Amino acid sequence: MKKRINILAGLVTFCTVSFAQGTLTLQECVRRGLEKNFQVRIQQERQTISDNNATIGNAGYLPKLDLNGGYSGQLNNNRTTASDNEKGDFDNESSQAANAGLNMSWTIFDGFKIQATYDKLKELKSIGELNTRITFENTAAEISSAYYQLIRQKIRLKNLNAALMLSKERLRIVEERYHLGSASRLELQQARVDYNADNTLYLKQTESVYKYEIMLNELMANEDMQTSLRIADESILLIPLADKETLWERTLQFNLTLLAVDKEQKLSEQDLRIAQSRNYPYLKLNAGYGYSSNWNNSNEINQREQLSFNYGATVGVNLFDGLNRRREQRNAKAQIRISDLQKQSVELALKADMSNLWVAYNNNLELLKLEAQNVETAKEYLEIAMDRYKLGDLSGIELREAQNSLLASEERFSTAEFETKLCEISLMQLSGDLIGFLMK
Repeated sequence: MKKRINILAGLVTFCTVSFAQGTLTLQECVRRGLEKNFQVRIQQERQTISDNNATIGNAGYLPKLDLNGGYSGQLNNNRTTASDNEKGDFDNESSQAANAGLNMSWTIFDGFKIQATYDKLKELKSIGELNTRITFENTAAEISSAYYQLIRQKIRLKNLNAALMLSKERLRIVEERYHLGSASRLELQQARVDYNADNTLYLKQTESVYKYEIMLNELMANEDMQTSLRIADESILLIPLADKETLWERTLQFNLTLLAVDKEQKLSEQDLRIAQSRNYPYLKLNAGYGYSSNWNNSNEINQREQLSFNYGATVGVNLFDGLNRRREQRNAKAQIRISDLQKQSVELALKADMSNLWVAYNNNLELLKLEAQNVETAKEYLEIAMDRYKLGDLSGIELREAQNSLLASEERFSTAEFETKLCEISLMQLSGDLIGFLMK
């Protein structure tokens, strides 16, 4: 596990050549996010707490040593009357006392509770490390999703710009024809309406690009949220995955959620050991060394000093505690059974997720092939339509239909490509190797 954490930590020091050139790759975005994202930093501090708690002293292995001291004084003015009415005054009688001591207590044996507590603390430390890895992967998944969404939105912006340029050219042609008297005013107005509509879509799309740039900036915890991001990729690159059986085997072995459930089950077992420790006797040692001094100006002995050393041992066993010990042990055993059922439930949920994602992944791959063909066909159809339109053999409405057909096919292709990538990311996150997958 420490090796895995070191791999994740190494990502924080990773820097790509493309970043030095002013562009951001996915790897650089992930690196920045893992370094600066607030959720990651919060979880790292939580892990620090669990690491600090996993000590033998916190478990109770070590003795406790206390040093204490004190000082007190008293000043008295006394008046006495004897039986013969003789009176006497004793003014400014004082007494003072000072003490210091060193006390040690040490639990030698408490029914293996100390050992079970230490094992529990180590499991909590491991859970802290797992939670950090889970936070790393969740953050990396969010960043990669935002990164590819930004690519998708920029592709759509490019497609809309091409459509806008085509509408602008169409409007130019209609205006020339109108001035020559070969086109009606209706055709001119329709061309202007279509051009304005395309311009509106383009402007709205620039807003979408800006929105996802802000989202990516937020995930990377950039102080300037309005920073314009120059990302290195202009298209979504798909990476072939292993077969379903291999992915499932890796999921059972490396899935972080499943590993966390295993740790929770081990915690329940340690809680049972702690509860069973009360069945055994306990042995405690104690020792102390002290110094005390008393001063009194009213006695013949003005000062008395004392050094003392004490020691002892306590052996005991709980005979009856209102059946609470038995109740705690039964509850601990029930919690172990609950943990086992939770593990089975998580495995079943992971299997369902794997099946759904695998079907979606393969369906999207098939859709990509079909939509790629549709895009090529729509492009060829629009070229032919534009040539005929310039010759006057095609109406503006028919050209517009060809234009919209290309935009629709490009949008379907982009959607299928993006959803396929999301399936890739989700499948690799299930199998516990998302970071390595993203760094390829």
